[in-house]
Amino acid sequence: MTALDVDPLELPARLTAPPRLTQRHPWLLPVATAVHRTRRRTRWVRDAWSGRVVWAKRREPADLPVRVKQHGSLLLRELDPDRMHLHNNKVTNLRLAVSRLDGLVLAPGETFSFNRVVGNCTRRKGYVDGMRPSNGTAEAGVGGGICQLANLVHWMVLHSALSVVERSEHSFDPFPDRGRVLPWGVGCSIVYNYVDLVIRNDTEHAFQLRAWVGERYLHGQLRADARPRHSYRVEARDEQFLRRDGQVFRRNQIWRRVTDRTTGEEVGEELVRRNCALVVYEPGPGVEVIDVG
Repeated sequence: MTALDVDPLELPARLTAPPRLTQRHPWLLPVATAVHRTRRRTRWVRDAWSGRVVWAKRREPADLPVRVKQHGSLLLRELDPDRMHLHNNKVTNLRLAVSRLDGLVLAPGETFSFNRVVGNCTRRKGYVDGMRPSNGTAEAGVGGGICQLANLVHWMVLHSALSVVERSEHSFDPFPDRGRVLPWGVGCSIVYNYVDLVIRNDTEHAFQLRAWVGERYLHGQLRADARPRHSYRVEARDEQFLRRDGQVFRRNQIWRRVTDRTTGEEVGEELVRRNCALVVYEPGPGVEVIDVG
């Protein structure tokens, strides 16, 4: 593919726009955060009062009978020595977050909010500094690293009939693909309480989220009370690296293929998400970067 085949205007406006006000004036960030949190709390109360949303709260220690999807994600990756302590602290944060989520049952008609279930990650609750994205960079912050748990939940949910109501991706791609297991672009960004992962159960069956921290991996299972009719295969398509005005962007599409479990026949496919993010590392040898001006 040549540069003429790529329309640079297809890059999301948020990635090519001038810096946001809070990026130009970081001292405004606490004010903006307070406003966003107030709006989300108001929305939570309004939705619950009106009956439009029934939030999932019940946790069940016993497994539901059917395992729909299972996955494990590596806890520690090699980072700069000066930042490895943030990665180690992430494990502490994940243990605390998992203790709030493990066993949660999503009954028919109920909605799961990651932020409502896990809550605000504060030092008072035992959370420590981990690495988290902020204004397009990775920096130390209390509760950093719990996005890995949201990533795990989202990946498992994509292999089910549950509906993803809300999900925000990271605004930048922080690491090369060395050792990557899942497709790039299926992760989640979490900021309490207004950047959330929200899942709704529009099926007739109950689902259950199980999660635990092992020695090397964060483990998760999505379970159900009955065998699902369909299975799902999630894959990335149309991967591209684009260079524009000295910056490198990455984009792709996430597709889901649906198979009938009884017949083994593929019955459909759907576009789940178009992703585009700023790359904050220099792509290595063998990675084609298309110059779009």
